[in-house]
Amino acid sequence: MATKNPVKKIWQFLWHSDSMWSLFANILIAFILIKFVIYPLIGVVFGTSYPIVAVISESMQHDLSNQQLCGEQFDEFKDSFSNYWQICGPWYENQGITQQQFQKFPFPNGFNKGDIVIVWRGKPQSLELGDVLIFQGSKPQPIIHRIVKKWSENGRYYFQTKGDHNKDSITGSSGETQIGEDRILGKGLLRIPYLGWIKIIFVQAVKPFGWTITT
Repeated sequence: MATKNPVKKIWQFLWHSDSMWSLFANILIAFILIKFVIYPLIGVVFGTSYPIVAVISESMQHDLSNQQLCGEQFDEFKDSFSNYWQICGPWYENQGITQQQFQKFPFPNGFNKGDIVIVWRGKPQSLELGDVLIFQGSKPQPIIHRIVKKWSENGRYYFQTKGDHNKDSITGSSGETQIGEDRILGKGLLRIPYLGWIKIIFVQAVKPFGWTITT
């Protein structure tokens, strides 16, 4: 006898049906739960609206991207911190940051496109030189770069950051040469390799439909 209870019908459709529509419904429900329930709850615990972010650019990598590193062109590059510092170190040394200091920073070897970064609340007074700052730029996606300068004016803190891979800090009104407290979303706590590729691939897949995924 076929069940007339609509709740049982929905339950059977979701958990006992092998159809493509059932699979699609399960994926949609999982997305809604993660996006609107689990993710916000994690944000409350971690004290930030962006508790988990996917790295979607190469700006913190310590190896070649498009044959470039810190604005210089290379045909090949042997991946090591000493080689990285030889190329990129002079910029930091001009800011008063030594190689020994840098190697004691969080994430001293940077991180890669496709990584996941777990984000903790970023209280301005507790942020330090070398911390990885997650902040709002000019685009919906937050920027994840390293603090290279911290100062205070009229009782408020300001920060300058730079991507480890980049030639210089991003300039402009929404750049990273003077980041106010109101733009801070948190600081990087933990790196999980590769898991961010799930988001990157998904975002690329929905682009033809005109959808935008920002978290």
